[in-house]
Amino acid sequence: MSTLRLILTRHAKSSWDDPTMADHDRPLNARGLRSAGLVGEWLASRGDVPDEVLCSDALRTRQTWERLAPHLGANPEVKLKPALYHAGPDVMLAVLRGAKAPVVMMLGHNPGIAEFAQRLLAQPPVDPEFQRYPTGATAVVTFEQTSWDQVAFGTGALLDFLAPRSLEG
Repeated sequence: MSTLRLILTRHAKSSWDDPTMADHDRPLNARGLRSAGLVGEWLASRGDVPDEVLCSDALRTRQTWERLAPHLGANPEVKLKPALYHAGPDVMLAVLRGAKAPVVMMLGHNPGIAEFAQRLLAQPPVDPEFQRYPTGATAVVTFEQTSWDQVAFGTGALLDFLAPRSLEG
């Protein structure tokens, strides 16, 4: 049986131009719009294309998906999940356990997504960028389990990791 694969992406760089704007409604800034597209190109070049997308309902996570999706050449089911907005690792795992497709993308926020990434892996990398999980950071994690409801902390293996700044320039 094939393994499960999770593409775990933090939203790209968001704008702080309007201090009166609600956090939930902050859009991506120009750099974020650019880097989200680069993440999409990177995923497509590796063949990491989700069948299902679990996305925080915040504007910046939705825009991150909208910018990277055209590069993937697929039309996965996208589920907006209000529970992922500023979720901690336990909530993120609970949402993931409801996934059905073999390749799932989850888009969320720090600090929860950084801790979630660390805790999912049996052996987290000694990489300050991975620990920080900067905006747009994307990890590809595989699991030997055959169903998402069997996935637990400490059971994932890191296949790849990207901090978009490495693609810019």
